[in-house]
Amino acid sequence: MADEDTSQSVDPASSQMPAPEGEERGVGGTAPNPPVKGLAAPCIPAFLPRSKKPILERALEGEALTSITSNPPKKSLLRAFTSLRHRNYRLYWSGQIISLLGSYMQSIGQVWLVLELTHSAWQLGLVGALQAVPVLFFSLFGGVFADRWPKRNVLLCTQLSAMIQALLLWVLIATDTIQLWHLYILALLLGLTNSLGRPTGQAFVIEMVGREDLPNAVALNSMLSQMMRIVGPGLGGIIIAASGVPILFLLNGVSFLAVIVGLLLIKSHELHAQAPQVGSKSERKNTWQSLREGVDYVWNTPAVLLLILVVGLVLLFGSNFNVLLPLFATDVLHIGATGFGFLSAATGVGALLAALWLAWNNRQPTIRRVLVSTLILGALEVLFAVSGLYLLSIVLIASVGFMETDFAAQAMTALQTAAPDHLRGRVMSVQILFFDGSLPLGYLLMGWLSGLFGPARAMLIGALLCLLITAAGWIWHKAKGMRFP
Repeated sequence: MADEDTSQSVDPASSQMPAPEGEERGVGGTAPNPPVKGLAAPCIPAFLPRSKKPILERALEGEALTSITSNPPKKSLLRAFTSLRHRNYRLYWSGQIISLLGSYMQSIGQVWLVLELTHSAWQLGLVGALQAVPVLFFSLFGGVFADRWPKRNVLLCTQLSAMIQALLLWVLIATDTIQLWHLYILALLLGLTNSLGRPTGQAFVIEMVGREDLPNAVALNSMLSQMMRIVGPGLGGIIIAASGVPILFLLNGVSFLAVIVGLLLIKSHELHAQAPQVGSKSERKNTWQSLREGVDYVWNTPAVLLLILVVGLVLLFGSNFNVLLPLFATDVLHIGATGFGFLSAATGVGALLAALWLAWNNRQPTIRRVLVSTLILGALEVLFAVSGLYLLSIVLIASVGFMETDFAAQAMTALQTAAPDHLRGRVMSVQILFFDGSLPLGYLLMGWLSGLFGPARAMLIGALLCLLITAAGWIWHKAKGMRFP
């Protein structure tokens, strides 16, 4: 699925057990897996030993694998993939492997195509902006539609739309009729498609795996994205050198078939939350009323509001180090292009390790854990800003990449778990607005500060602001005694 993350009126808090006094409760409850429908009670032969009967019962009911994967050995690597025990999510995730690979290959192909047509850095930025801006301005409406319609159907529409756009671009290039304005329109349309698909996709994960395995599923999605971010552009560059740009768009268009087939094979009755029925109260509201309902929920739920504001601001000031790394390589560490490549690779390795750790750990996040992660991120960036040692800087920037993925994935898991089923799409759209919207603004801010004070001081200012924001969030959290609903 192109770049990336529900709709019931059941309050998730109703299924929670009270937390022990003085102990912070995890986000949301852990509802048991629903029983397998359509299976009669198995007949157990009387001659079997009593200790064997429960195992055979579970095997006949199709629950033996679930039992094994839900309680894996503590040191087994298999526990990093526990959410794949859910058939629906396994289909979805497998399709994403191929689709994301195609999308990242097309991203480098699009950049190369614009460069061939214009040789202009301004045009490169403009095409990228046309694709990103709709996600910021229209994702809130995407969340409304995600809560109003069955999410699988919404994703099928967005994936079909993205596939058609990629194939149309391939036809234009292959017939040598491509013009720059074609790229403008198709980039804008892809951005509009993503503004609907991204909140829907994020909100759909919990329906496939339930609350218990949601942390693992979010971490696996993050791990997959990081892997494809590394592999996709590299493979795309090889294909461009061997066959030219057009084949990338054809491959991307075909790659959408994998996730479309996966979505078609998903069994709706096995989802952990069902889509709202036509004619329900939520459907009778108009779009603006539904949008306001979602925003009001975020505004009036202190724990959710704190998480969105703190994480959004930390991403604004602390997750824009990529724009400074070239300057650190040339002006601070004096390590040249090779050193810059290793610094960039270190951030990717750190992010991938964080995703693997989160998937293996599979713990429900809390406000405390998210705040601790943002605190560590700020401290690591302070150390990186003042470090003049190349090897130490490699370790520090890898650690920064680790902590960035750690707190961002925890925050997304927390928001998905805490949001009521019938509002989850709208809550995730607010999250996309604040989390994703903060990044381009942060790039501009860090570029401006770097021009004034140099890269080291610019990063130091951003890191100190992260620490101040985390401290303010911690005080707010303690003063209000916040817990997720």
